[in-house]
Amino acid sequence: MFNLSSTKNLAIDLGNNNTLLTDQSCLLLSQPSYMVVNELNNKIEAVGDLAYDMLEKTHSNLKPIKPLKGGVISDGESTKRMLKELVRKVQKPTFFPAGFNYLLSGVPFDTTPVEKRALRDALDQFSARNTFLVHEPLAAALGLGLDIQEPEGKLIVDIGGGITEVVVISLSGIAAFQSIRVAGDTLDEEIQDYFRREYNLSVGLKTAENVKKRIGCIYAPVADKKEVVQVKGKDLMEGIPTSRAINQLELTAVLERPFKQIEECIRQSLEICPPELASDIYRSGIHVTGGNAQLKGIGERLTKIFQLPVHIDPQSLLSVSKGISHILNAPQKYRAVLI
Repeated sequence: MFNLSSTKNLAIDLGNNNTLLTDQSCLLLSQPSYMVVNELNNKIEAVGDLAYDMLEKTHSNLKPIKPLKGGVISDGESTKRMLKELVRKVQKPTFFPAGFNYLLSGVPFDTTPVEKRALRDALDQFSARNTFLVHEPLAAALGLGLDIQEPEGKLIVDIGGGITEVVVISLSGIAAFQSIRVAGDTLDEEIQDYFRREYNLSVGLKTAENVKKRIGCIYAPVADKKEVVQVKGKDLMEGIPTSRAINQLELTAVLERPFKQIEECIRQSLEICPPELASDIYRSGIHVTGGNAQLKGIGERLTKIFQLPVHIDPQSLLSVSKGISHILNAPQKYRAVLI
C-alpha cells in the first residue's frame, strides 16, 4: 500500500464490482465495491476486501451493501461513505488537509444526468481544486495505449461487472455507441440459475463468480472437459450442504445466452459505424477490455464471428484506472475528454 500526499492528484475508477484508486504514477488501492453497515448504530463495520469476505455470511444486524448496480450508482449515500473510507486508506493523515489538485473519476458513457449527478455528489465531499469526470471507454482506450486524438476509428469493447459498452472512438470523441446491461453480474446470475434449475443446488453469488473466474469459457471449441470445479452449496430438496462438479464445456453452454447478447451489441455498433471509421476498424480490429475480458475463448469467438483481429487487454481490470492516471499526467492535453 502506497501513501498518498494530500496535495497530489487522485484518479478513481468506481467500478460495479471493484474500485481502484491511482495517482499519476501508480496504483494505490484495488478493492471490491462493497461495505458492511451495522444497522443498530449505522456504523461502517467493513469496507472493500473485508466487506467482500463477509458477504452472504452476515447476521441480521449487519447489512452488506453494494452501492453500484448495472455499472452506475444505485445508492448515493452509501457510495459517498464507501468512497470516503477507501480514500482514507491511502491518504496520508495531516492536520491541515490541502485537498487534491485534480480529482478525476471514470463514468460509463451510457449514464443519465441524474446518475452523473450522484457521482459528482460523492466526489464533492473531497476538497479538490479541479473535479472532472471521464467517460470510461475513452479512459480504457488510453489505458490500452491507443492514441484517441488521431482521426482513426478504434473499436473498444468494455465488459465490466454491470454493463458492457461498445464504442467507436475517433478524435477524442465517441462516433458510434451501443451498451447493454449484460456483463459480469449477469454471467454470475446465469451460473446460479443453472445450478438451481439443473441440480436443485442453491449457491451464493460469490461461489458463482469464483466458478466463472476459474473455468469461465464462452467458446466451445477451446473448452476443456478436464477443467472441473467442485461447487458447494445447499440442496434445495433436502436442505443439507452438498456439492456438484461442473466442467468447462458444460459451463460454456451456461454462459452462451448472455454472451450472445454482448455479441449482438458489438454487431449493432459495427452496423451504425460510419464507413470511413469501419475501414479503420478493419485494419485495427477489436480491443476487448474490462473485468470480464479474461474469459477463455473471447478472442477466438469474436475473430470467427466478425473476421477481424481481436486484441485482449492483458491487464483488463486496470485499463480504465491506467487511462485516467495517464490523463492526470497531462490534463491540459486531454481537456477535450474531461467533463
